[in-house]
Amino acid sequence: MRVIRIDASSATILLTEAPAPKVRDRQTGEIAKDAVSGETLMTLGVVYIDDGESALIQVTVPESGVTEGLTVGAPVALPGLVARPWQSVFNGQQRHGIAYRATAVMPGAFSMAEAG
Repeated sequence: MRVIRIDASSATILLTEAPAPKVRDRQTGEIAKDAVSGETLMTLGVVYIDDGESALIQVTVPESGVTEGLTVGAPVALPGLVARPWQSVFNGQQRHGIAYRATAVMPGAFSMAEAG
């Protein structure tokens, strides 16, 4: 599937869920690793606000990309944010969605559009 780069320069992104290890298999508790580097992957929740609309999304980042001192409710930046559509069949049911991934998560600022 195609990877879509997201220009978040005008968006306000607020942390709603602190980073935690991404679980690959809920039955075994196996933690997800990056296929190339082998690094542990983390997930976090954010509200993405842009052009008067908002969406709650889960974003995956490598563990080394998680900056210390993040606060739930505070603005964050997600450099290298991309969206990847996916689909699969699970127990005979067709499932689909969008997976979000960034290279890092760090403290951000409110966009000028929101501040003004």
